[in-house]
Amino acid sequence: MPLLKNGEVVADPWQHVGATDELPREGPVVVPLERWKAEGQTLRARNAPLGVRLANTQAVAELAADLERLDLIELEFPKFVDGRAYTQARLLRERYGYRHELRATGNVLRDQLQFMQRCGFDAFEIADPAAAAAWRAAISEIDVVYQAAADDRVPAMQLRRSA
Repeated sequence: MPLLKNGEVVADPWQHVGATDELPREGPVVVPLERWKAEGQTLRARNAPLGVRLANTQAVAELAADLERLDLIELEFPKFVDGRAYTQARLLRERYGYRHELRATGNVLRDQLQFMQRCGFDAFEIADPAAAAAWRAAISEIDVVYQAAADDRVPAMQLRRSA
């Protein structure tokens, strides 16, 4: 699936490894949380970037002690009406201080892109690479926000006060 990062479709260097798949000898890998918990020692010993895929039903607190070691966390949107990954993203950014790549996967829609970005996502798996221009436009459609979020944009009330 195409990857949108910084408004551009880019190549995805990450290899997605399932719960029972053989680990590649080198290169960045993303594993499910269950595998991370079961084989954390082995995965930490690899000399390559590591990522974890978290279902929206899993608690981000389970990764809290390992966040410094993880270069990527993927959060799943199984359907557009299920917003639990928004909460997971904000918890990772605001409560746990995670600063590496946070990727939205699954049912990622253009209409929700800016909200995902405000919650802390900085990479998005999208269905159609030809839609990159529309995705870039979605990021910049709204230039004034009304409330604080994980993206540190200044809310309208604070802008008015400082003007």
